[in-house]
Amino acid sequence: MYTYGLPQWLMFFYLYCFAGWIFESAYVMLRTKHFVNRGFLRAPMLPLYGTGAVVMLWVSIPVRGNLVLTYLAGVIGATVLEYVVGVGMEALFKVKYWDYSDQRLNFQGIICLSSSVAWGFLTLFLTEVIHKPVERWVLELPDLTLGIFLGSVSTVFVSDTIVSVKAALDLRKMLESMTRVRAEVEAMQVQLSLARMETRDQVEEFRETIEERMRRYKEAKRKFTERLEALHIPTRAQLDELKELLPDHSSLLEKLREKALEYNRIADRPGFFRESLLRGNPGASSMKFGLALKELQGRIKERTKDQEIKGEEDSEK
Repeated sequence: MYTYGLPQWLMFFYLYCFAGWIFESAYVMLRTKHFVNRGFLRAPMLPLYGTGAVVMLWVSIPVRGNLVLTYLAGVIGATVLEYVVGVGMEALFKVKYWDYSDQRLNFQGIICLSSSVAWGFLTLFLTEVIHKPVERWVLELPDLTLGIFLGSVSTVFVSDTIVSVKAALDLRKMLESMTRVRAEVEAMQVQLSLARMETRDQVEEFRETIEERMRRYKEAKRKFTERLEALHIPTRAQLDELKELLPDHSSLLEKLREKALEYNRIADRPGFFRESLLRGNPGASSMKFGLALKELQGRIKERTKDQEIKGEEDSEK
């Protein structure tokens, strides 16, 4: 067992990538009641599962036949892989594409005890049940058939990986832009608030308000939902109201209007691949761009609801 050449290992990788995609998509579909193309790639493959399966097979080689040691090897090998991949992706894209922060006994939200335990049982299930018939089938494939299949799938896989990595990098730039514009809007809103307080002879009270607001902002670094409530992008109606109240600050209001339009223009047009990336990873989070990411996810969710409602209305007609 496990005396394979590179083509066989590559074949196992692709097969388990596909199996992982089926498992994840089915699980999410049962929870959300609609289909979700899970994962980082657009093709029906989850590289983490394929790599995980290959790692499980590798680490079980020295202990095969011993179920306890096979289980422990799977726990350690798969957990290390999950952590390395998670840290690497977050460092590169500034987005955590899976997050175990709400799980007990997690580490940095990238790995957790329940996931590691599951990896161990999955290793046993893979090595003792799933892989044996898969192994027989792959080893019986003619070399020509195997070569054609691997060449075709590898072309799709590499192309998809390039496109998906570019989309993830573009998403990072988009989140950076949203965060920058939001900060500029926040600064302008503070200036306008100061102007409003000055017109009402409440400068001292406003300063106390600013100190309290800054304290809440520090707390909001840990709680993105609080920061969402502390700041919003003004609507056209709100800007018109401010213009009536503060006629002497029309230039600042105009700049604020332009920044609000710029922010909404960025957030409303993520692009097909970036939006697909977020749809396929609904649990994604980001320490650096958390607020922008949450708002972008919310807008995508709202658009999805609107599309579903429109589809239902069209079907009734």
